Amino acid sequence: MVHENADQSLAGRPILSAFAFEGSEPIAAARHAARRFMAEVQAVHGIPVSDRAMGTVQLVVSEFVTNAYKYAPGPCLLDLEVSGGAVQISVWDTEPTLPTACTEDPGRVGQHGLEIVMGVCRSFEVRREPVGKRVTASIVLADDPGGHPAGCCGTPARVV
Repeated sequence: MVHENADQSLAGRPILSAFAFEGSEPIAAARHAARRFMAEVQAVHGIPVSDRAMGTVQLVVSEFVTNAYKYAPGPCLLDLEVSGGAVQISVWDTEPTLPTACTEDPGRVGQHGLEIVMGVCRSFEVRREPVGKRVTASIVLADDPGGHPAGCCGTPARVV
């Protein structure tokens, strides 16, 4: 049997991990899973992960899973994939309503998570699924020499 990516070297293949969360403590468990995954990417696969990327991955996972926990009944699924110098974070939940960023209001307390995620990620995408929705963000692993918060070669996040 020949696998789909059999002609790719191991170094060129994406590194994947998936987690399912349900219960009273999914946010801390999701952050821990993301931190463990990123540490493994660095230690086992030898791919450099900047401190900024490590922290940003945990922040985005926390925001996505928090929203799933607060607004969607049932489980949520977290997928992490490293390829092409970036990590893609994807969370599926059962709520079909797509999130939107609030209008700018300096006096507003809370509900800034989506704005923050869009500011620190290379890309952001929301898609309706046959059941629920999937939110996805991409974070560059290397730091930008100019200090861009999205990392090396950072471009503004886009909503698809």
